[in-house]
Amino acid sequence: MTIRYLFPLITATVICGGSALVEANQPQQPPVVQPQWKVFTAPDRRFSVLMPGKPDRNTEIQKTYMGEINLEIFVAEPPKQEVAYLVVYNDFPYSYAQMTSPQTILNNARDMALKTTKSNLISQRNIRSSNGHPGKEIEYVNAGGKITRSRMYVAEGRLYQVMAITSKKQQPTLARTITGYLNSFHLVLQK
Repeated sequence: MTIRYLFPLITATVICGGSALVEANQPQQPPVVQPQWKVFTAPDRRFSVLMPGKPDRNTEIQKTYMGEINLEIFVAEPPKQEVAYLVVYNDFPYSYAQMTSPQTILNNARDMALKTTKSNLISQRNIRSSNGHPGKEIEYVNAGGKITRSRMYVAEGRLYQVMAITSKKQQPTLARTITGYLNSFHLVLQK
């Protein structure tokens, strides 16, 4: 995926007095530095995604009714932009993954995301990964005005969440980039 560089402002011409042209120079602003998008492959090689630079990796333990679950979190935040790109995944206990339908897992993940972020759901739809795993795309907004667009997939006992979080202000200008980011996520089958 290629991100085009923004062109600097072009000087405007103003017609004054019917025939004379006067050039009005706009103040020069430094160009916005666009991040270098590269394919990131997870350390366990089970997914790849385009990221704006090398993401930071964190691990968190979340307490659930099933017990403790390890969350693996990969985050990239381009400088001078109000956006974060994340991939989060967790493995389920074998018995839970075998006894629970993927749609139930996705609905529970949606509900948990809305509850923990105190957000309102804007839209949702059922989707599938490029290799057929069930998924759900949701978009929601929190009280602070941050908009999250997330695609979740259930595959081989694991829940993947691919998210872009941005401000209402930057959301319109980043909409195509966010769609490209979400579309670039690819699951790699282990079986």
